[in-house]
Amino acid sequence: MIVRILGEGQYDVPPVALDELNVHDDAVQEAADAGDEGAFTAALASLLDTVRARGTALDASALVPSELILPAPDAPMAEVQAMLGDEGLIPG
Repeated sequence: MIVRILGEGQYDVPPVALDELNVHDDAVQEAADAGDEGAFTAALASLLDTVRARGTALDASALVPSELILPAPDAPMAEVQAMLGDEGLIPG
């Protein structure tokens, strides 16, 4: 699955990493729902770190559609709350 981190680039993340990403996505959702800025920042960082660790960075010149778009590491909580759907940032 191709994942874009806004302001950073794209990563090819294997499907087996989806469960791990969903755990971090749930933490982002919970922190945002609670309005806990500190927990939100930590959860978003963990989610993005997992994408970077489990995925392979694509060359910036590659034109590949993203299947999933995640916020930038410094995205404010209000901005991410607007991106959150019923299933968080990651459907499934």
